[in-house]
Amino acid sequence: MADSIFPLLSLTLLLLLLIPSSNSSLPTVSISHLNPNQTLICALTKPRTQLQPRLNCTTTGSPDGVVPVPVSDINSFSLLGIVGGSQFLCGLTSPVLNLSLIVCWRFLADGTTLRKRIYRGLPLKDIDSGDSHVCGIVTATNQLQCWQWDQFNDNSELNQTKFSSGVSVGENYVCGLSELGQIRCPGGNSSINNLKITNNIPTGNHIAVSAGNTRVCAINSSNGLNCWGDPMIWKPDGAFKSVSVGDNRFCAIRVYGTVICWGELDFRLPENLRQVSFEGLQVNRGVFCGISTSSYSLYCWGTESLNLNSIVLADVVPGLCTTVCACGTILNYEMLCSGGLMICRPCDFSQPLPPPESVPAPPPLPPRNGGWSDKTVAFVVVGSVGCSSFLLVMCFLIFRFCKSSGGSRVHDSGPMEDAQIASQIHKANRILVKKLSHLISMGNGSHLEEFALQTIINATDNFSDEQRIGVGSFGSVYHGTLADGRKVAVKRAELTSSSSYPGGMHKRQEDTDNAFVNELEFLSRVNHKNLVRLLGFCEEETELVLVYEFMENGSLHNHLHKLYSSYIMSWPARIKVALDAARGLEYLHVYADPPIIHRDIKSSNILLDDEWTGKVSDFGLSLMGPPDNKSHLSLRAAGTVGYMDPEYYRFEQLTTKSDVYSFGVVLLELLSGYRAIHKNEMGERRNVVDSVVPYIVHDEIHRILDPKVPPPTPFEIEAVKYVGYLAVDCVTLEGRDRPTMSEVVMCLERALSACLTIPSFSHSSNGST
Repeated sequence: MADSIFPLLSLTLLLLLLIPSSNSSLPTVSISHLNPNQTLICALTKPRTQLQPRLNCTTTGSPDGVVPVPVSDINSFSLLGIVGGSQFLCGLTSPVLNLSLIVCWRFLADGTTLRKRIYRGLPLKDIDSGDSHVCGIVTATNQLQCWQWDQFNDNSELNQTKFSSGVSVGENYVCGLSELGQIRCPGGNSSINNLKITNNIPTGNHIAVSAGNTRVCAINSSNGLNCWGDPMIWKPDGAFKSVSVGDNRFCAIRVYGTVICWGELDFRLPENLRQVSFEGLQVNRGVFCGISTSSYSLYCWGTESLNLNSIVLADVVPGLCTTVCACGTILNYEMLCSGGLMICRPCDFSQPLPPPESVPAPPPLPPRNGGWSDKTVAFVVVGSVGCSSFLLVMCFLIFRFCKSSGGSRVHDSGPMEDAQIASQIHKANRILVKKLSHLISMGNGSHLEEFALQTIINATDNFSDEQRIGVGSFGSVYHGTLADGRKVAVKRAELTSSSSYPGGMHKRQEDTDNAFVNELEFLSRVNHKNLVRLLGFCEEETELVLVYEFMENGSLHNHLHKLYSSYIMSWPARIKVALDAARGLEYLHVYADPPIIHRDIKSSNILLDDEWTGKVSDFGLSLMGPPDNKSHLSLRAAGTVGYMDPEYYRFEQLTTKSDVYSFGVVLLELLSGYRAIHKNEMGERRNVVDSVVPYIVHDEIHRILDPKVPPPTPFEIEAVKYVGYLAVDCVTLEGRDRPTMSEVVMCLERALSACLTIPSFSHSSNGST
C-alpha cells in the first residue's frame, strides 16, 4: 500500500509545482540569531533539479564556521518560503492534496537541533516572523494565522483578523494590508509602544508594510514612505517599492532597485552597495540582506561580523521556477531556472522596471525644430557614401511599401487604375457578392444599410480630391454628407495593377476583397462606444464602399504630429484618449465572441468624435483570435512598420499581445510627440521605442515629454510617469511579458484619476518584509 501511495504523492507534488504559483511574495531569505555574536543566514538557491530550490546557509561570527542546520533534513521538504527568528528557522512547504506544512528547526544551546511541525492546513500565500512569532495568511480565506504566540488564540482582535497581503510581524503585534490596501496593526497587548503604533496608523491605500520593534513603515499608493511609532530621527523622500524595518534601523528599495538605509547611530548602506540594484530585502533585528537583481547574489550588512565586500550566498531565487507567468518574468530568470521554466513577477504594472544598469544609455534626443546643425552637416559630408547606400535601400522600401499618413503598411493597396483593371474587378466581385450574401444571411449585417452607388457619389462629390481625408486598410477615405444631412466617412476600395510578384494584380484584388469583408464582418457584429460605428456598405458595378459615422476631430496622428493647437494638448486629455482606445481594444480581445485581433493599431487608426472620444477604426487586417486549444495564430505578418510586434514579425505567431505592443507604441507617441518612425539628429531613422524607452527606464521621462504640451503639474507628473512605465511594459520584446488590454485599461483609469484628483495607484510589493 505504501509503495502505491508515495508515487502518487510525488506526482501530485510535481503537478502542483508546475502550476503557476501565487506565492511569488513569499520570503526566500531568512535571518536567525543563534546568540548575541552569531547569525545564521539561509536562502533558497538555484535548484539542482528543474523544480525544487535548495536551501543553503552560512553563519557569521562563528569561529569554526559550523552551520547548525540539518540541510539534508530540510531539503527533503519542497520549500516555498523561509523565515527566521531567535534561534529558529521555519519553512513553508508546497501544498500536497491542498495541504501545506510549516516545519521549524530550533537550535538549542547544547548544539543540537529540534524539528517541529507547527502548522498543517490550507495553503498560505504570505508568511513572516518576528523574533519569536511566526504568522501567515491563508490563501482561500485571507485569515491571519500565528504560531509560537501563546497570547494569539486568546486575543480576538488578532485571531479574527483578515489580511489580503503584506503580513509583517512586530513585537507582540502584527501588521498587514486589507483588500483595499488599508493598513491594520492589531496588537498583542496595550503597551505604550503598541499604542503608539495602533493609534497612529496612516489612512489611505498602501502597497507594502514592515513592522519593527517600536516603529512601522509603509509604502503608500503613490510610492511615498510613511513611518510611525516612536519618533523618527529622519526618513528619506522619493519613490519606493518596498521597505524593511529592523531595530531602530531602516532600509528601503527605490522604484528602480537601489537601496537607501538610515537609522540611529548614523546607520547607512555600505558604500560599495549603493549602486547595486536589489530584487528584495529581508531583515531581522539589525541585520539586513538583499538579493541583487543582476546576479541574484545575496549581500548582507548591519553587523561588524559581515564581510561587506563579499557575497554571502550565490544564485538566490526570489521566487519559484514555474511554467507560465501571467504578468511577465523577472530579469535574468534564466540564471536560476532551466528546462523552459521561469520566475514570475507580481501581477501589477506598478512594479519596478529593469534596473538602470541593464538598460542601454539613452540615445541623443531627436531634434524638435527639424533644423540642420553643424554636426549634422559634417556627418552628411563625411558619410556621403553611406548615405547614398541608405538612400538606395530607402528607395527599395518605398517601392515595396505604399506611403500612408501613419506609416508604411505591409500588404497595403495603392491608387486606383479603373481603366486597366475594371474587367478583373468585375470578375472578382462576383465571388465577393457571394461572400456578402452569406454574411447577410448569417444575420450579422441585418442592421446595416445598403447604399446605392449614386447616393455615395452625390455625398462625396464623385470622390473628389477635396473630399479625401485619409487612407484606410484597402483604399481612400472621403468625407461626405448624405441627402438626409448625416455626415459620413466613406472608404472606397482601390487597386493597382503593379506588383513585384507574378499574378500580383489578382493577389492584390484578393487582399482588397478580404480586407473589405473583414471590416464589414467585424464591424457588423461589434458594438462599443470606443469602436467606430459602421452604418452600411455599397457593392455595385466595380465599386466596393463602406460607410461609417463621421469622426469630426479626425485622427490622433494628426493632432500629435501635424497640429500645434489642439484640445489634446494637455496630459489629462491625452491619457483620456489613450483610455478610450484601450477600452475599445479590450472589448475586441475580451468581450467579442470569438475574440478579434486588430493587427493594425496605430495613432492614425484612433479617431476622435465631436466630443473628443477616442475610437478604434480600420478593421481591414483584423482576424479572429486563436481557438481555445491554441495560444496563437500562425500566419504571414501584416501591419504598419514602426507599430508591428517584433515577435509577430519574426515568428509569424499572432496573439492579442501583438495589439498590446502596437498600443504601447501609441502610448510612447502620446508622451513624446515623436512619430513611430522619425529621424534623429544624425538624420537616421529611429523607432520611438528605441528613442524613448531608455529615458523612461532611467527615470528621465521629463526629457522626452512633448514640448507642445504644458509641463505636467505635480499630480500629473506621477500619472505621466505611470503611463510611461505602462508603455515600457507594453513594448517588451516577449509577448508573454506584456500586460493584457484589461490590465492596460485598469492602469490608464488610475492614471487619469491621478491627473484629475489625488494619485491613487495600487502597486503590489515584492513581499520582502
